[in-house]
Amino acid sequence: MFSEENIKKLLSSVTYPEFQKDIVTFGFVKKIEIDKNRVVVEIEIPSSNPKIALKIKEDASEVLKNSGIESEITIYQPKEPEIKSNSKSGKNIAPNIKNFVMISSGKGGVGKSTTTVNLALALVEQGKKVGILDADIYGPNIPRMLGITDQKPEVEEGRLKPLRVYGLEMMSMGILVNEGQSLIWRGAMIMKAIEQLLGDVLWSDLDVLFIDMPPGTGDAQLTLAQSVPITCGVCVTTPQAVALDDAKRSLDMFEKLHISIAGIVENMSGFICSSCGKEYDIFGRKSGIELAKRYNTSVLAEIPLEPAIREGGDSGKPVLIFHSDTISAKNYKKAGLALWQKIESFSGDNSAIQPVSSKASCGAN
Repeated sequence: MFSEENIKKLLSSVTYPEFQKDIVTFGFVKKIEIDKNRVVVEIEIPSSNPKIALKIKEDASEVLKNSGIESEITIYQPKEPEIKSNSKSGKNIAPNIKNFVMISSGKGGVGKSTTTVNLALALVEQGKKVGILDADIYGPNIPRMLGITDQKPEVEEGRLKPLRVYGLEMMSMGILVNEGQSLIWRGAMIMKAIEQLLGDVLWSDLDVLFIDMPPGTGDAQLTLAQSVPITCGVCVTTPQAVALDDAKRSLDMFEKLHISIAGIVENMSGFICSSCGKEYDIFGRKSGIELAKRYNTSVLAEIPLEPAIREGGDSGKPVLIFHSDTISAKNYKKAGLALWQKIESFSGDNSAIQPVSSKASCGAN
C-alpha cells in the first residue's frame, strides 16, 4: 500500500521542462487521491504550451507506472490567449496594476537595479503612475539607490503600504529586514516572499510596476510569471562575452515563459573620461546589437561608464534626476520613451488572459 507522501516522493523526480527543479518543489502538484491501487493526480502549470503539459504528463505517468501504480494524470494550464503578449499566466494577484515589466539579467553586477530605477523614473517624467518591486531577495539594492534605507513601511488593514519617493512607489525586502542581514532561503520561501510582495502590498492603480529580479533564471522568475501577467521583459547586460553568454540565458527564459521582450540595455558601454571627454571601450561595445537581432528585439539604450552613475546610486540621487545633463540620463530618457511604446504595443487587451478558474485540461487517460 502506498501513501500520498510516497506519491509525492515519486513525482519529485519529474523535473519541469527546461528547469532544474521538480514539479513538487515548484508546488505544481495540487491534488493526489488514492483509490486502492489507482492514483488520481492533478497538476497545474503556468505555461500554456501543450508540449510542456504533455511532457510532464508522460514523465509523471512513467514514474508511477515503474512503481506498479496505475494512474490518472490531469494537467491544468492557462488557455492560449489571443494576443502574443504577457507571460500567459492565468493568474493576477495584483489586478489593479495595468502592466508588469520584468527587469532581468543572466548574472549579477551588470547594472540591473540601476537600470530599473532610471527607467522607472523616465516613465514618471512621462506622467505615468509607476512602482518598483525589488524582488532581488538576496541583494536588495533599490532602497539605497533611492535614498530610503532608513525608512520602514506602514501597515494598513494588515497590508504593507509602499514607500513613496521621487514620484514613484517602492517595496523591497531591503526595508523589511535589518541592514546587512542575510536571507538564507530555499526556493519555496523565495517563491512565497515574491507572492506576498505582490499581493500583500497596497499598490496604487499603477500604469507600470517595474520588477527588479534576482540574477539568473530560477524560482523567482517562474513564480513571477505564474503570479501576474507580465507585459514584457527587459534584459540588462554589459558588452563582455561572459555577460552576453548569461544574457542569452535570460532572453531564452523570456521566450520559454512566453514573456514578450521589450529590449536590451547595454550598460558599461564605453567609458567617458571626465577630464578630456574621450570615450574608451573598456569592456567592448555594441555587442548588444547582435544579441538583439538574434532574439528579434532592439537595444533600448547604451549606457556608458560615468562617475555620475556610481555617485547617484551610492547617494540615493538617481542620475536621471540629479545629473540630467549626462549622456546616461539622456539615454535613459530615450529608453523610457521607447519602452512605453513597447508596453502599449504588447499590453493589448488584457481581458484575453483567462482566469485560473477557466482551465484548459490536457486530458486524462
